[in-house]
Amino acid sequence: EEITSSSGTDSLTSGEIPRSRSEGTLIDMDDRTPSASYNVSESKLDLDIDWSDVLKHAHAVSKTNPFWNQLSASNPFVHDIAASNRNENNKYLSILKEKPYLLSKVSSNSDSLASSGDELDIDCLLRKTSARKSGRSKSVSDFLDIVDNRRFNPHKTTPQNTIASDMTWLQNDREAYKMAWLSHRQLTRSCLDLEAMSHSPGWAQTQATDIHIVCKLNHEGGSVQLPDSDINIHVPAGHVLPGEFQEVGLKAILNPPSSFNNELSSTVSPLIELTLSNLNTREAIFLEVKVAAKVKNDPLSQVMSDIVCFYSLNKEGPFKKLENCYTYQDTIQVKITDLSHVIYAVIAVQANKIQPPATNVWDYVHRMVSVGIYGPKYIHPTFTAVFTVFGHNYIPGKLTICDLKKGGKNMPPIVFQLWGKHTFLLEKPQDLNISLVSCDPDFEVKMEDQSKNIKEEELKTGEMVRQQFLFSMLGCREMHFFVFLVQIKVLKSSQVTQFHVTTPDPAPKLSGIINRPKRLKNRKEIKSAPLLLIPTVKYPKFHDKTLSVNTYGVALKTVLRQNKIDYLLEYFKGDTIALLGEDKVKAIGQTKIKEWYVGVLRRKIGLVHCKNIKVISKEQAMDTADSELTTRNLVEQIALPFKKLTYIYSVVLSTVSESVYDWRALAEVLGYSHMSLDDFNETHADKESERVAHVVKRMKEDCHANKKKRLFLYELIVALLKIDCQGLVARLTQDTIILTSAVKLGKYWRELAEKLARLTKQQIEAYEVPHRGKNGTVALEMMWKPAYDFLYTWGAHYGDSYRDVLQDLQSALDKMKNPVTKHWRELTGTLILVNCMEVLRASAFSKTEEE
Repeated sequence: EEITSSSGTDSLTSGEIPRSRSEGTLIDMDDRTPSASYNVSESKLDLDIDWSDVLKHAHAVSKTNPFWNQLSASNPFVHDIAASNRNENNKYLSILKEKPYLLSKVSSNSDSLASSGDELDIDCLLRKTSARKSGRSKSVSDFLDIVDNRRFNPHKTTPQNTIASDMTWLQNDREAYKMAWLSHRQLTRSCLDLEAMSHSPGWAQTQATDIHIVCKLNHEGGSVQLPDSDINIHVPAGHVLPGEFQEVGLKAILNPPSSFNNELSSTVSPLIELTLSNLNTREAIFLEVKVAAKVKNDPLSQVMSDIVCFYSLNKEGPFKKLENCYTYQDTIQVKITDLSHVIYAVIAVQANKIQPPATNVWDYVHRMVSVGIYGPKYIHPTFTAVFTVFGHNYIPGKLTICDLKKGGKNMPPIVFQLWGKHTFLLEKPQDLNISLVSCDPDFEVKMEDQSKNIKEEELKTGEMVRQQFLFSMLGCREMHFFVFLVQIKVLKSSQVTQFHVTTPDPAPKLSGIINRPKRLKNRKEIKSAPLLLIPTVKYPKFHDKTLSVNTYGVALKTVLRQNKIDYLLEYFKGDTIALLGEDKVKAIGQTKIKEWYVGVLRRKIGLVHCKNIKVISKEQAMDTADSELTTRNLVEQIALPFKKLTYIYSVVLSTVSESVYDWRALAEVLGYSHMSLDDFNETHADKESERVAHVVKRMKEDCHANKKKRLFLYELIVALLKIDCQGLVARLTQDTIILTSAVKLGKYWRELAEKLARLTKQQIEAYEVPHRGKNGTVALEMMWKPAYDFLYTWGAHYGDSYRDVLQDLQSALDKMKNPVTKHWRELTGTLILVNCMEVLRASAFSKTEEE
């Protein structure tokens, strides 16, 4: 569970699940009014139950439950139950300790579902005997609802229609709060029948879906952010008195009020629910939201429209416009002074009036549309992917799908996971065509689901719009994850947006037979600590010293080439060559594909043909002076391919800024050790990623000013190797090699696609369709785009095994009719790079620093 709080004393993230009848409605997070529609049951409970005997039974059961002693670790509210097994002097403590007849006052007519294994089995406590099948069991929250009703109206025992909500009693009644918490949490980890459930596309998916966060702040204030969103609450210092606390809750309701979506208005945020526990305040609070639109810069749009915030004390309204708003591009900050325990807010773009040629408020703004692809936690031979359009830029990580059908019958609600998301600019609401295309020949989209339309009117409502696509596996092949292409076409124009989505792995039962090369499973990948999501990472210090080499090779013949070939060594018979690792590289030589070792001779790194040397140990080597190399020279040489590789600057910038966690360490190895925090302006000083990005931009500008002597990507890779960011270097290597290969191949990518993935002509055409011009063909200068789409998709199948991506690509290119690798040797150079990483780490960084 996520914790997000910049200050304060406590923070908790939780979620909601639609509850069954048996769970009751003790706390209804939507309308805040508990229900009281209970009937007095025809079956009466015996008021003289001997609870001590029941609790003795529970105590006996606890001795046979191996998880009993660890209960309080996962559920702090059942500490007293777990403690009863550890403390003999207190062994009959339970949730019934204060009011033993609490649960026997009134019975309910509601059905009950099985509880989780680590909850108290109330059904067992209430049944007189297990053989009374006719008697209905009761859930805890059912009885607490009855107590709730009587608390508000102690003179009436008959049902009431509406009861005003009062949450304060929960804060003082620990037992009631405990039961409320239990009723809202569905713990299933100890009672799943995995064998039976694994056949269902949504098995074991009972996680919370409506994510919300609750943070407890003191008088110093702080900020609360809804996880995975740009929705923030800022509480200033002095908001509450010293010694007092404010519990701030945030929740996003995906479908905003429909009344705000018309020709003059359009919502650009979800409906935000804000809860406050303490109204004894001295300062206002601020709501900050990044919205899905910004007003155009032309004078007419600036005058005719504005982004505004509305708030209400009720979910259904009425809503009132807030005046204290500050807008900067697509971010709005709102000052909320009229505080209540529950506040609802929504951001909308509004127009004063529509002046032709404008037809609605969309014509005055740049409107962003967010889409998410949702699917089951694990894929199956047949599964459904759900394409979802949001009227705002909040895309939740989980979504409850209620309208799935199987065999013509409606399935129960299933929680789907977010597989991928994308945001694009849509100038005005118009009909969209959605198509999903499998990039793997083992899977296909059902024919009638391959293309679907979303109407203009649906987009105007501002609500979620969903389309389902059914995938199925062809034949009885082995299950594996795959990649598919999502295409969004605007029907009235030529605008096409597309992105790739990678599915999760098959269910655990099937994951053992994922179809991957054997060496891919067994290869030991290089560990990269700096890529771990750790708030603070201490980067090791780079030591410039002689490489430690354990294996050498003695040349059996002389090899001198009239036409020099990059990355291939030349040597005389009898030379002693240092070998940097035992792995072999497969690559084309002058005419044939051969196996090579990575070696060092006369301060040059390159490949030496395996058959031309005799491998010896360090002890057998007589003279190694010519094969010595320092770690600094190693880094500078293995990074040489990046002087000639094609890259996208924005992609490199974002990748590095997200993966480097200490701007000072990067600045020092780039030669900017003199930089301090004073060199950053306000926009770059807040986050570490922004500081890292600023350092990279600074280096880019300096390299651009001195193009003849400095190359940006080369110097960046050298710097990353010097702070031991090998995982990041490997990622950048794969990205740039795929892009450069696509550019080098051009129209010949089709031949490569047939060799690498055995694509059919129809599948090749599917890659080219989005890039065709008006004449129906792909221009030669644009042919790199479908080539890149294919190579990116193909590379995604390998996961983190970048070595295999590079080696398999090298082998496939070498086997083409006219191999581009005969003249373009940078791919071979990157193979040398990844094969030297282990010896570099062992020599340049001490083990204690690495740990």
